[in-house]
Amino acid sequence: MAKIQAIRGMNDILPEQTPVWQFVEETVRKVLSQYGYQEIRMPVVEQTDLFKRSIGEVTDIVEKEMYTFEDRNGDSLTLRPEGTAGCVRAAEEHGLLFNQTRRLWYTGPMFRHERPQKGRYRQFHQIGVECFGMTGPDIDAELLVLTARLWRALGLSEHTRLEINSIGTSAARREYREALVAYLSDYREQLDEDSQRRLGSNPLRILDSKNPDTQRLLVDAPRLDDYLDDESRDHFRQLRSLLDAAGIEYTVNPKLVRGLDYYGKTVFEWITDSLGAQGTICAGGRYDGLVEQLGGKPTVAVGFAMGLERLILLLETLNLVPDSANGNVDVYVAAMGESTVAPALALGESLRNALPGVTVMGHCGGGSFKSQMKKADRSGARYAVILGENEVANGTVGLKPLRSDEGQLDVAQSDLAATLEELLGR
Repeated sequence: MAKIQAIRGMNDILPEQTPVWQFVEETVRKVLSQYGYQEIRMPVVEQTDLFKRSIGEVTDIVEKEMYTFEDRNGDSLTLRPEGTAGCVRAAEEHGLLFNQTRRLWYTGPMFRHERPQKGRYRQFHQIGVECFGMTGPDIDAELLVLTARLWRALGLSEHTRLEINSIGTSAARREYREALVAYLSDYREQLDEDSQRRLGSNPLRILDSKNPDTQRLLVDAPRLDDYLDDESRDHFRQLRSLLDAAGIEYTVNPKLVRGLDYYGKTVFEWITDSLGAQGTICAGGRYDGLVEQLGGKPTVAVGFAMGLERLILLLETLNLVPDSANGNVDVYVAAMGESTVAPALALGESLRNALPGVTVMGHCGGGSFKSQMKKADRSGARYAVILGENEVANGTVGLKPLRSDEGQLDVAQSDLAATLEELLGR
């Protein structure tokens, strides 16, 4: 019988890999907590109309990438391709938005049926941040200052750069879209295939084309910033002033538009040059009309999302994963003989009580001294605590370094916790 394997683009995260995931997730959680953001958890399955109405029916995500199916009641359901729409739905459904300000965040898997490649998968994981009820550019600036703090905490400040833009109101974009389509229609046959398709459905995405020939055509195209309304111009000017005052370096990219229909005014991307073409590691912007678009009362909003797979890939590529995120055991307790199993179990518990920051693994399953030491070594532990019948009788243990050539020590059980604390530097 053939073995069943994972679906293409939906990857297992193995025990050797999870420590770095936990490190990144905990670092993000700490930073967000410093700014007063609250976690919200939403289901991974939503009504399909939620994404059609929020993302836009003519976007690549809705047209080609969503995992959509009918349930037994005939309802059309979709595995979430992004988190913002579900967060808005949940916050509005539970009365969290009207006449309130909210700073929310979430994490979890998202799903898009696209070609898997390095740093991009069909099931991928995001951390998203969404802020509601704050009109001014100060909350836009806070998100960017917050993200800059996260890069410092992860050691990535020197490997990321910020690009920002304003795409104005929907009315301003509509006027610009007409001018852009009129210009590009004269060059239709010279556009790449994707851009030809987008010309009739989502022409602003052509600005973001990676095709060099298309980019050359865009040099003389109308500029979005020439069509911005006064309110958007002033909002963007104030945002830039706040970022300057905070010491956040950035580049204004007039071609930055983002791929989802709900964005307006501020848009931004944090980019790295260390991962080749897949350079965006965090992106977002304002979406002041989305809550109303989904049936709620008008509520301004801004947020961002970052892909965990790509962020972890960047840390590993740059060798920035700290030793503390290697998931290794600190101490391995070996029991030599049946009569030492219970004392070894109790000893392990006493060490965990005395040293809560230390990982103590107890040996289970019996075996010779040699086999137990092999397992201790494979665990990655720095020290093995050896408890035989003589040690039980004498109230001592053997303390064997596993990552150096130093000799084994005999240590009184009453002194073991203090000795390990000193040796481990905890």
